[in-house]
Amino acid sequence: MRRFLRPGHDPVRERLKRDLFQFNKTVEHGFPHQPSALGYSPFLRLMAIGTRSGAIKLYGAPGVEFMGLHEENNTVMQIHFIPDQCQLVTLLDDNSLHLWSLKQHGGASELREEHRFTLKGPPGSPPSATQVTAVLPHSSREVLYLGTESGNIFVVELPSFRVLEDRTITPEAVLQRIPEDNCNRRSCELVEALREHPKNPDQILIGYSRALIVLWDLQNNKAIHHFLGSQQLENLYWQRDGSKFISCHYDGSYTQWPVSSDNRQSEPLENTVPYGPFPCKAISKIYWQTTKNGLPYIIFQGGMPRASYGDRHSISVIHGSQQTAFDFTSRVIDFFIIFSSDPAAEFDDPSALVVLAEEELVVIDLKSAGWPAVHPPYLASLHCSAITCSHHVSNIPLKLWERIISAGSKQNIHYSSMPWPIDGGTNIAPDPPQRDLLLTGHEDGTVRFWDASGVCLHLLYKLSTVKVFLTDADPNDNMNTLGEDEWPPLRKVGTFDPYSDDPRLGIQKIYLCKYSGYLAVAGTAGQVLVMELNDEDAEHVVDHAEADLLQDQEGYRWKGHEKLKTRDGPVRFEAGFQPFVLVQCQPPAVVTSLALHSEWKLVAFGTSHGFGLFDHQQKRLVFVKCTLHPSDQLALEGPLSRVKSLKKSLRQSFRRIRRSRVSSRKRRGGGGNASEVQEANAKFDQDALQEMELAPVQRKIEARSAEDSFTGFVRTLYFADTFLRDSSRHCPSLWAGTNGGTVYAFCLRVPPAERRMDEPVRAEQAKEIQLMHRAPVVGILVLDGRSTPLPEPLEVAHDLSKSPDMQGSHQLLVVSEEQFKVFTLPKVSSKLKLKLTALEGCRVRKVTVANFGSCKTDDYSENDLAVLTNLGDIQIISLPFLKLQIRYPCIRKEDVSGIASCVFTKYGQGFYLISPSEFERFSLSTKWLVEPRCIVDMPEVTSNNHVQNKSGTENAARKS
Repeated sequence: MRRFLRPGHDPVRERLKRDLFQFNKTVEHGFPHQPSALGYSPFLRLMAIGTRSGAIKLYGAPGVEFMGLHEENNTVMQIHFIPDQCQLVTLLDDNSLHLWSLKQHGGASELREEHRFTLKGPPGSPPSATQVTAVLPHSSREVLYLGTESGNIFVVELPSFRVLEDRTITPEAVLQRIPEDNCNRRSCELVEALREHPKNPDQILIGYSRALIVLWDLQNNKAIHHFLGSQQLENLYWQRDGSKFISCHYDGSYTQWPVSSDNRQSEPLENTVPYGPFPCKAISKIYWQTTKNGLPYIIFQGGMPRASYGDRHSISVIHGSQQTAFDFTSRVIDFFIIFSSDPAAEFDDPSALVVLAEEELVVIDLKSAGWPAVHPPYLASLHCSAITCSHHVSNIPLKLWERIISAGSKQNIHYSSMPWPIDGGTNIAPDPPQRDLLLTGHEDGTVRFWDASGVCLHLLYKLSTVKVFLTDADPNDNMNTLGEDEWPPLRKVGTFDPYSDDPRLGIQKIYLCKYSGYLAVAGTAGQVLVMELNDEDAEHVVDHAEADLLQDQEGYRWKGHEKLKTRDGPVRFEAGFQPFVLVQCQPPAVVTSLALHSEWKLVAFGTSHGFGLFDHQQKRLVFVKCTLHPSDQLALEGPLSRVKSLKKSLRQSFRRIRRSRVSSRKRRGGGGNASEVQEANAKFDQDALQEMELAPVQRKIEARSAEDSFTGFVRTLYFADTFLRDSSRHCPSLWAGTNGGTVYAFCLRVPPAERRMDEPVRAEQAKEIQLMHRAPVVGILVLDGRSTPLPEPLEVAHDLSKSPDMQGSHQLLVVSEEQFKVFTLPKVSSKLKLKLTALEGCRVRKVTVANFGSCKTDDYSENDLAVLTNLGDIQIISLPFLKLQIRYPCIRKEDVSGIASCVFTKYGQGFYLISPSEFERFSLSTKWLVEPRCIVDMPEVTSNNHVQNKSGTENAARKS
C-alpha cells in the first residue's frame, strides 16, 4: 500500500481550492442534434423541441431555457402542451407517454418529469391496437384523447394517466352512426388527427386515414356529422369560428368542409390542388388563418409536384395574390404559426411562421412586406458549414465590440426588424461581467463571430475569405432570384449549407488581437491571411508572398493538393475584417499552428514541413525553417490524400516491439554469473519500488524514434520578450515546438517604431531543445521573475496588465503530450518536471493558462494550467510548481471529436462540440459561471376563460 500513499494535505490550501475550483456543465449552445418533434404553448409563449436521443428543450425569451432528458433515450415523436398549464406531454417511439411540469422547488422552478405511462391493450391484442398516432390534450385540462393505429380513441385522465375505459371511442361505435352505404365500403383504419372544436369543448373532430372525418359529441357519445373525402387524409385544422375546417390529403390537395346543424353528412365547399394538375406530394399539415382584411393565410407543408420538385423540403404561404414556397436545405420536422391567442379576438391575425428543420430553426415575419426571415437570438445553426476550428477571446474592449456589431448589422439588412416572437418567461440572470467572443472557422472558408458572453450564443458577424481566391462558384449567383413566371414560386431560406465549393478553403487556425483589431486566419491549402478591421466597404489589392518551407531540401516531391488560385487586381470587401496580405506556404499543406504579435507586426505560421515568420508591416518574409526529418515522406502526401502507407505503419509498429524487447533484455543483463544477475535484479526492484513511492503508479515510457511519421509537424508557436542569449539583456523571440519533441528558439531584432519601415526585422536561431522521449510539444510558455505568464501583446500598453518582471530570472515551461518541464533561462537547464503519462497513461491534448478568482474575496486570484487529456479528463495544475490541484471527468474518452474541438477561455471556462451543431459549455471556476436563470409566469384560468398571471417563479436551469 506504500506506493499509493500521498504526503499530508495542507488544510489551508484545500479550503482555498474549494474557493477557486468547481466543475459545472452549464448550458448547451447551438442547435439540437437530430431534432424530431416540435411543440408550442401560446399561453406560456414557450417552444419545446424534442430529439432522437430523448432530450427535450424549452425556449422562450432570450436567456429563458429549460432542459430535460427521458431516461429511455428514445426518440421524441410528439410534444403537446396542456392548455393553460405549465405542463406538457411527450410521446416517444416506444409508445410511452411522459408528463413534464415546470414546478417551484426551493424558490426556483425547474423542468421535472412527473409521470410516465404506456397504453396497454387487452391480452392477446396486436401492438397496433394501442400504438398511439394522435394526441389531443383537452381544454378541460383533465384528460388526454389518444388516437391509435387500430382506430380506437382512448381517454386518459390527467395527471394520473388512468385509462377511462367507459369513455373509449371505438371504430365500431363510430361506424354504427354512419349510414350503411358508407360504412360498407370503407374501414376507419388509423387515427390521423384529433382536433377540439374551437367554440364547443364537448365536440372533437376525428380524422381517419381512409378520409373518413367524424364530428363526435363527447357528452352524448355519438357522431353529429360525418365527412367523406376521396383521398387519404393527412391532417385537419379548424377555422377560428368553428364554422368550417380544412383537411389536407396525400395527393397534394386540401379541402374546406362546412359544419352546419341541419345535416349529418356534409359536402366539401372547395377542393384545391395548389401545385397541380400533375401528381403532387402529400400536404402533411395545414393552417387556415383569418385576417381583418378578409383574405386568409393558407400555410401548408409539402404539396410540391412529385416529378420535378419531389425532393424539395418546402412550406408554402398563400395570402391573396401572394404565394411563396419557402425552400429549406434540410428536411422539415414540423412548424407552427404564432397568432392571436386571445379567445375574444375575432381574427387570427398571424404574425410569424416558425419552422423546425432538421438542421436549423427558421422564423418568417408574416407582417412585413416580402415575408423576410427573423434573425434568431439563439438556436444558431453552428454547423451551417462544418466547424473546422474554434478560437475564444475574453474581455473584448468596447470599441472593438461595437465595430464588429456595426459590421454585422450591415450584413443583416435583409432580416426582419420584428422582435423575437417566442418571448415567454423573463431572463433574470445577471448581466455578463465582460464581453466574450467565440470565433468558429468553417469548411467553406468563413469565420463566424459569436457573442459568447451569456447563455445565448448569438451571431454578431460573418467573415468570408472566398473573395481572395478563384473558385468554381460565381459570387454573383443568387439562389433566391426567381423569374416572374417561375412556378412553383420557390425561395431559399435558412443558412444551413453543408456543401463547400472547395475543401481547400477550410479555416484551420484563427488568431485575433483584441487590442489592435488585427486578425490572422490560416487554411487547409497553406494560405495565411492577415486582416485589419475597416468600418467602411473598400476595394484594394491583396499583397501576395510565398514561403517555401523546403527551400534547403532536395529530393522531396509534394503529393497533395495544389494551392488556391488568387484573384488578380483589386478586390472589393464589405465593412469588417478585410485582408491586406496573403502568405502562401509551399508546399500548400494544412497550417497547423499560428501566432500573431500585433505590437511587433509579425505573424508566425507552421505546417507539417516547417515554420516561417512574416513581417506584415513591411510585407516581407523574415525567415523560414524546415523541420522535416529525412525519412518523413508521409508529410508530403497532404491531408486530402486518402493513400496512407499501411506497410510503413506496420513496419513502425514492429520496430517499437523489437526495441522494447531488446531494451528489456539489456536491463536483465547480457552476461555475468547468476549471483550477480540476481543481485542486479534485486537492486533494480528496490530502485523501482523507491521510484514508485515517490511517483505512484508510474509506467515505463518507450522513447519514440526520429523516424516516426510527422516528426516535423509544427504543433505550437509562441512569441515572448525574454532572456535568450544572456541574463542581462532581454529581446523579442519566437519559439516553435514540433511533433518530434523539438523546441526551436529564435532571437528577433525588431527595429524601433521610428525606423520600423526602414530597417528589416532580423532573426537568428539561438536555441534548440530535444526532449528525451520525443513526445509532441503542445504548449510553450515563459514565466517572468514573479513566475507569472508574460502578458499578451499590447495588454500592458492598454493598462490591463502589470508590466512583466524583467529583473528576476525567467523560466521556460514546455508542455509535451507526456510531461510538463520547466527550464531556467537563458541557460535552458532543467529545473522541474511533472510526468503525466507515467501516472495514468493519459496524454495532453489541450493546455492553456487560466486565471482563477476566489468566490469568497475579490483580492485573490491565481494563474494555473487547465489541461485536457485524451481520456477526456480536465486537470488543473499549479504554476510554477506543477502540482496537480484537482481532476474532473468532462468528456467521454471515446468522443475523439469532442476532445479535439475543446477550447478553453482565459477565466476557467470551456467549450467543446457534443454534436456537429452543439457546443457544451463548462466552467472550472467558482467565480465565472454562465448558466440560465429565468422567471416563467404561471397562467391561471378563471371561470370566464380569461387568462391571468400568477406570480412568477425563478428558475436556475442547471443541467444535472
